Amino acid sequence: MERIITAITVQKRNHERVNIYLDGEYVFGISRIVAAWLQVGQLLSEEKIAELQVEDAKEVAYLQAIKYLSYRERSEAEVRQNLKKRDIPEVVIDEVLIRLQNNGLVDDQRFALNWVENRMEFRPRGRRALAYELQQKGITREIIRLALDHCNEDVMAYKAAIKQSKKLERLEWNDYRKKMYSFLARRGFTYEVTAPIVTRVWEEINFQTTTEDSDTNKEVDV
Repeated sequence: MERIITAITVQKRNHERVNIYLDGEYVFGISRIVAAWLQVGQLLSEEKIAELQVEDAKEVAYLQAIKYLSYRERSEAEVRQNLKKRDIPEVVIDEVLIRLQNNGLVDDQRFALNWVENRMEFRPRGRRALAYELQQKGITREIIRLALDHCNEDVMAYKAAIKQSKKLERLEWNDYRKKMYSFLARRGFTYEVTAPIVTRVWEEINFQTTTEDSDTNKEVDV
């Protein structure tokens, strides 16, 4: 059985969607991009109507994914979970993810590399902590391994310790050491990495303080 399109009208609340009227009555709404080839007077079979609705569901899911990705880069698992929360069928989600990947909008390898680089720059973490964070994002072990290949824990531990030392510089060695060990451990650094870094930063801070005090005394003497 075929029905004739008698009207196509733009929705008032969403101008990117249109209402389709068949035989004088409203039947369904779809995205304008899906309805681009439709016109008044055209005949639609029940199979074609069902096909249009499936294509519309894919387009709606894709646009939702684009919106979700607009806030920040996401992993494939994050996008999948976001769409599942909206009761979108798995088969539709699979096709949306393929489309996103083909358009370069979802790439777990790039996501993992960017995640590690961002942590190294702003919030240094140990390899163990970084691996855990990426696992929570649904990244595979192989991609995590590749992302961490060039991760220098000594450099990251040093950067983290330098930032934290500003809060601890007035402490005596024993207290300083305990608090710094605890801080770096929470950041995922092992004792083997932490031990020499804590000593190094302590010595640098005290050398700098001693030098500044010496310079101050010289100025006073003059």
